[in-house]
This record gives sequence, structure tokens and C-alpha cells, in this order.
Amino acid sequence: MGGWQRRPGSKLVAYEEELLAFAMRYPGAWIDHPWGENVVKVKKKVFVFAGIPSDKLTISVKLPDSRFEALLLPFAEPTGYGLGKSGWVTATFPEGQDPPMGLLSRWIDESYRAVAPKTLLKTLPAEGPGVGKGGAPAAKKTGVKQAAKKKAARRRKA
Repeated sequence: MGGWQRRPGSKLVAYEEELLAFAMRYPGAWIDHPWGENVVKVKKKVFVFAGIPSDKLTISVKLPDSRFEALLLPFAEPTGYGLGKSGWVTATFPEGQDPPMGLLSRWIDESYRAVAPKTLLKTLPAEGPGVGKGGAPAAKKTGVKQAAKKKAARRRKA
């Protein structure tokens, strides 16, 4: 998985950044760069590998529940380095092929839930943070709860 390259302006870079941003919405998630690649971890465990080697976007995630269905897809294969035996799947998308972002978001959710500590899993909603209908990344709803609380407080005062 080494040899990651980034070409500014590439559509693949935008997809990679979107997937990494989605993964970062999870409690305790942080980005690390071992071996010169992007990974997202929770505690000290990786739940997403992402990069662009040789003009291809690759993402690897742990799929304990859906790996067999995932491996039926033409862009998916067991992750190398023996990780495939543990349920890891790698999806590869060449330049010009749009990745199925909703599906990849659901995979990131499953991967996070497979490796995160139970204490963090208890804080998650049933569908994971930012997963909208169909599993697509939902728009951030920052401040929605605060706005609703303020509105309720104004009503009580009136």
C-alpha cells in the first residue's frame, strides 16, 4: 500500500478528502500517516486506509458483516498483506471512475464499528454520524441542537 501520490486538482483527491472527512466525524477518530499514507484511526486502531497510488483512489476498510457481498463488486478485492483474511476489503477506482460514495460511507461506518471501543460505540446513533439516506454522507448539521434549544427557551419565556 506504499507509494502514495497526490495530484492537486485531481477529482480523485477530492473523493479521498471527502471520504477522510467523513471518517473523521466519528468519535475519537484521528488521521495518521504511517508508511507515508493516510489512515484514520480510533484509539490506536486503523479503520480506514485511503490513498492515490498510480492514479487510482484506493480505500481499505474492515467489513466483518458485508465483506462477502463487497467482494462480488468489480472494484473490490481482499486487502493485501494478509489483512483480507481478517475481513479487510480494498476498493480501487481509476481516474475517470466515480466511486459510489454512499456505499463507501456505509463501509466506513461498518469498519469503525468493527474496531472502535464499546465506550465510543455507545455514543453513536444507529446509522452513524453523518450517514444520510442511502448511506451517503449527510451535510453537517452543526448547531441544529443548539438552535432548537434556544428556540424552546424563547418559547418558555414568552
